[in-house]
Amino acid sequence: MTVRPYGTWPSRLDADAIARIPARAFDGVSVAWPSVRWLESRPAEGGRAALVEWRDGRIRELTPGGFNVRTRVHEYGGGACWFHGETAYCSEFSDSRLYRVEEGKATPVTPEPREANSLRYADGEVAPGGRLLVCVRERHEIGAVHNELVTLPADGSADPRVIASGHDFYAAPRLSPDGRRLAWICWDHPRMPWDGTELWIAELAGDGTTLSGEQFVAGGREESVVEPAWSPEGRLHFVSDRNGWWNLHRDDRALTRLEDGEIGVPAFVFGTRRFAFLGDGRIACVVTRAAVDSLELLDPETGALEPAGLAWTAYGPTMLAAEKSRVVFAAASPTEPVTVVAWDSSTGEETVIHRVVDLEFGSIPVPRAIEFEAGDGAKAHAFYYPPTNEGSEGPAGERPPLRVVCHGGPTSHRGPSLTPEFLFWTQRGVGVVDVNYRGSSGFGRGYRRLLDGRWGEIDWQDCVAAARYLAEQGQADPERTWVEGGSAGGYVVLCALTFDPTAFAAGVSYFGVADVEALAVETHKFESRYLDSLVGPYPGEVELYRARSPVHFADRIERPLLLLQGLEDKVVLPNQAEMMADALDRKGIPHAYIAFEGEGHGFRKRENVSRSIAATLDFVGRVFGFEPADELEPLEIAHL
Repeated sequence: MTVRPYGTWPSRLDADAIARIPARAFDGVSVAWPSVRWLESRPAEGGRAALVEWRDGRIRELTPGGFNVRTRVHEYGGGACWFHGETAYCSEFSDSRLYRVEEGKATPVTPEPREANSLRYADGEVAPGGRLLVCVRERHEIGAVHNELVTLPADGSADPRVIASGHDFYAAPRLSPDGRRLAWICWDHPRMPWDGTELWIAELAGDGTTLSGEQFVAGGREESVVEPAWSPEGRLHFVSDRNGWWNLHRDDRALTRLEDGEIGVPAFVFGTRRFAFLGDGRIACVVTRAAVDSLELLDPETGALEPAGLAWTAYGPTMLAAEKSRVVFAAASPTEPVTVVAWDSSTGEETVIHRVVDLEFGSIPVPRAIEFEAGDGAKAHAFYYPPTNEGSEGPAGERPPLRVVCHGGPTSHRGPSLTPEFLFWTQRGVGVVDVNYRGSSGFGRGYRRLLDGRWGEIDWQDCVAAARYLAEQGQADPERTWVEGGSAGGYVVLCALTFDPTAFAAGVSYFGVADVEALAVETHKFESRYLDSLVGPYPGEVELYRARSPVHFADRIERPLLLLQGLEDKVVLPNQAEMMADALDRKGIPHAYIAFEGEGHGFRKRENVSRSIAATLDFVGRVFGFEPADELEPLEIAHL
């Protein structure tokens, strides 16, 4: 063991190795044993998503070369592919049309719109018999965006026909096994799907062109109903948080009564799946307790949940499917990266189908759950990953730098898992604390709602509290602690550096919100009223919006800041980062701004992810005065 200053420890995991591993690796799993199919992100191919199949121990791509299976609906996408037998129906990202994919050939089944990407499709199903598709469509017109449910012939012989409209949003159209009934979720502004939704069912005409006998099932302004699904016997199941925790229901009767955990996640993307039906009548459920996931088997008659006894602690939100006794999922654990797994509930046998990367990771830290005082007498939560390297240790009496990570959303959470980007830092002698600040999911509706009206006030304060807690424990150097996050997490970064200028020694913002008012005015439809609950109704609370906008108070910033932004971002527009960079330049604060062509809200291209990670290491190394062991492309830092 060699004594080296923290931050200078050598590691085989360089920025390019990390960039080869997609952050959102797998999506939309389907099982028809011995076939397992899913979408796989490919950073080396511009971040495109390919449809692949595992069969007999081999993986092959089902989509044509270059085909990118993504949808732009809600901008966040999800639910971009669904199946009927060997045929897949996929949204192509470049034109947003729906394609039938068979034997490596893609044939469009929706018309070409007048304006590029003005007709977008997601979250569909194929009716029994394979002749009819039903899905969500998002229709963009000048000055307006319309969301609706449509049906269309699976062969593309006729244009889509609207069968449900009038609400601001629709999701999860799900056909009963006989194809006669359709269930769906809808909601209206200013609610988000984790605030309040409605579940409806109706009879679908034989030709698929009309609905009749619409019936309200569950939900409302203060009840979030998600993930409707029909059992093989034709009974409607769904998840509701009416008791404060997302629980599984059948025909409006609670099958689970969890009060310290939940079966459900915020529906930022289409196609979330946290339960699946087994052949013996049991239901495989992913239960989240204090941000830690567990696969459990539910007896729907008794309500008993039996843990599967698996080591996985963070399951993919759209990666759960079952057939007979097998459950297929993608998950990670503190010692394993994201992996596609088939588990046989009758024998307990696990089959590793595919890992996100075959790489020798080396030293892996054991994450530790921490709970700390967060102000107002409240508690907040985080997972701490200590510096870990089998060949290096820090000098006696020196405390390590700390990277404080604040997740996006903000209505989301992070569970304990082997996160390659975290290893990049911990193996170099930098601790990482992943904060589930008040407002995060995974702790029940009450904890989620703590952020209502207080976005830009308590979230960043919780990150400050996490850093101070670790400093008081002697596990972090407060003079070498920086805060880092993307999107809403980037907003946390900017707020912390603006409203408590000495709380952190530096900040790194990925496409962070700088102007809350501009976000309310300019962002996409799905989130255009999100801030009504997080801040207050706009424009009635315009002064509060301005008071919560770091861009108006940039003259308060005293610490160095790195800004990273995708120029194709439709959620947080590039002008937000540009305004902050201009303000920092006027004041003479050390900063750097890197803009990436062709990137949106979340970087996907390998070269850009690699550049971001390496630039951050160079930035904090120069700001904090340690010299990384890596050979890095020098970053131009103004005023340093």
